[in-house]
This record gives sequence, structure tokens and C-alpha cells, in this order.
Amino acid sequence: MFALELAVAHRFQPVLDIGSHDPATFADNPALKVPIWLDEHGPLYGTENICRELARRSGQRDRAVLRGDIQDRLVANAEELVMHAMSSEVTLIMAATAGADASAPPKVRASLENALAFLDRRLDAVRAALPARRLVSFVEIALYCVVRHLPFRQVLDPSGYHRLQAFCREIDERPAAQATSYRFDAG
Repeated sequence: MFALELAVAHRFQPVLDIGSHDPATFADNPALKVPIWLDEHGPLYGTENICRELARRSGQRDRAVLRGDIQDRLVANAEELVMHAMSSEVTLIMAATAGADASAPPKVRASLENALAFLDRRLDAVRAALPARRLVSFVEIALYCVVRHLPFRQVLDPSGYHRLQAFCREIDERPAAQATSYRFDAG
């Protein structure tokens, strides 16, 4: 979504075996995870690094709000909790796919629910603290993605978070969201 919002040319390559233990499956990322940006300089690992690179390449860095750009403590806390929600979701997905013997500690789900409740209660104030002339912000796109991904992977039903749902419906109208809806990629 970040690449589309900033009009940066790219090509999407799905990882079809997300459970692979082979770093080559993940463009040699030793952490065995996505996302990865591949270009003439090699792989760049991680969402934040990739968003920074996209903002730089776009020539519109001044209109892209990245994590840490806003000194407001509420925004900083929201950014941290969005990243925590993403990490918690991955932990829950990995536990669910590991088999009947594996499960995530109950605290993981509780902390995910608490983070979403915090974000739901404070969403309007967080967005009000962002620059009005922004083209895109990391916290908004990441929040949108995690909220939309939770039911896709059957991790958690976010329908009770009413502000987050209204926010997602708003973002759903953007061409970048429409072009990147979640689906299982065929091999």
C-alpha cells in the first residue's frame, strides 16, 4: 500500500511457503520473514526500512509520515502499539499453524486486545496529531493492514472496535487498498 500511495514502481512476489526454514525462500533474510524489498543493491528487510526507502524514492518524503517523525507522545504510543499488534498477530498465527501441541501464551491475545482497545479509543486524536497535508502515514497504513489482516487469518474478530472499523471502511475506498486486498496467492 505504501508503494502505491507514493506512486513508486514495484513488483509483488509472494512467498508461497511462509513456514520454510530456508533463508533463500525469504531473499536470504536470516529471520525467515517478510516483507523484503529487492533492488539492485540487494535485499532490504522489514516494513519500516522498506517504507523509508519508498518515501525516499518517491521524491515526496515531506508528505510521508514515518514512524518517529511526529514528536507527539500519543502518536509515538500508537505507533508502538500498532507494531506490537502486528508482532502479536504473527505469534498467534505461528502458534496456530505449529500444531495441536503448540499455543501462544494467553498474555499474547490479551495484550493484542488491549492494544486494539487503546487504538480504538484514541484513533481520532492520533489522526488529528498527524500533518494535515500528509499523503500517507506509517501508523495509519500499518494500523489498517493489521486490523484487516486479523480476520483474514482468523486470529481475532475486530468488529467490536467501532472506530477502527469506520477507519478501515474509509481507507477501503483508497485505490491502494482496493489494489492490495488480502488473498491467498496461488503457486
